[in-house]
Amino acid sequence: MYADYQRSDAMSLAGGKRTYTQLPAIMSEKPFYAPTLTLFDCVSRHDFDTLADLCDDDFGIIDLDPEGKSVPITNRAEWENWFRTLFKRLDEMKAHTYTEIRTYDALQTAEMGYSVVNFDQFLEVGDQKLKFNCITTIIWKHTDRGWKESRWHCSLIQAPVPV
Repeated sequence: MYADYQRSDAMSLAGGKRTYTQLPAIMSEKPFYAPTLTLFDCVSRHDFDTLADLCDDDFGIIDLDPEGKSVPITNRAEWENWFRTLFKRLDEMKAHTYTEIRTYDALQTAEMGYSVVNFDQFLEVGDQKLKFNCITTIIWKHTDRGWKESRWHCSLIQAPVPV
């Protein structure tokens, strides 16, 4: 799955079609770049199963709701409920989301790593399109099943703006 994204540009999903935005090649060479794109892609496609397999959020997450408000999620049961409910709500709204990465950096050791991603999250509902500028810190851990996202903390940098 990750091999699809091992390229020097960022993925976004707009209107059900993948689009790419050129980014400096150095970003795609950083650790966890490909699985980070997969995280964003799973959210855009409302792909709960792939997202759930990639995430092992032992310490919970801090995410953003469609209005840009912080949502603390403290355990796996809450995590599963959050994403199932979020994806259902977005489907009911007939909303499309996609992500454009602005900057990406990461460090990795044998058992853990972290990445910092500054990105624009787009939300399209009908004729309305909003852009949320966000930054997230992702903690990664190495498990017997490979690298897993073990903590996600997303912050809104700028209030949503119409596009």
